[in-house]
Amino acid sequence: MSSPSMTLFYSATSPFVRKVMLLLHETGQLGRVRLEEVQLSPTSPNSVVLSHNPAGKIPALRLADGSVLHDSRVILDYLDQQHVGEPLIPRHGPARWRRLTLASLADAILDAAVLIRYETFLRPEEKRWEPWQAAQQEKIERALQQFESEAIAELASHFDIAAIGLASALGYLDLRQPELNWRQRYPQLAGWYAEVCQLPSMLATQPPA
Repeated sequence: MSSPSMTLFYSATSPFVRKVMLLLHETGQLGRVRLEEVQLSPTSPNSVVLSHNPAGKIPALRLADGSVLHDSRVILDYLDQQHVGEPLIPRHGPARWRRLTLASLADAILDAAVLIRYETFLRPEEKRWEPWQAAQQEKIERALQQFESEAIAELASHFDIAAIGLASALGYLDLRQPELNWRQRYPQLAGWYAEVCQLPSMLATQPPA
């Protein structure tokens, strides 16, 4: 077996990294990527990551030619075009825009949840802004409600870019906001998530507690 041709800079607890790992598992590309774990935060950048991505964020994917892709959405799009199976991002037409829009809504959940994590974990308590935190939490609730009321059938039809994004978001909420009890308010989402959590890719990428 040939050695990996790409390097993924990652953290096991990053939900954005998990999206990439899920796609690698689902498309059979895991062996093509070498994993390089890095630790970083907005206040503690990593010099290795900065040398490849001026934004200092992960995931970042170094390709065989030495060029680097960053932002999970860009990396997912690239990797989805590197395999011969059914695309996880539709290539054309209304289905492409619908699935990407659902994936974007899942990213909105992640963005809000990560910001709340930074506010409550990194910012000194006396400097925390509770109305701002509440606004982020409301964004999460609105997105979950839309998935619950409008997208369950679509999510259940295919574990694609939209489902991968939402599964990563729900996993991150369980990790960082276990008190949220979202399952009580969104029973259809809870049922869908319970099923996808049994997928081998989901079990293999479960973040450490």
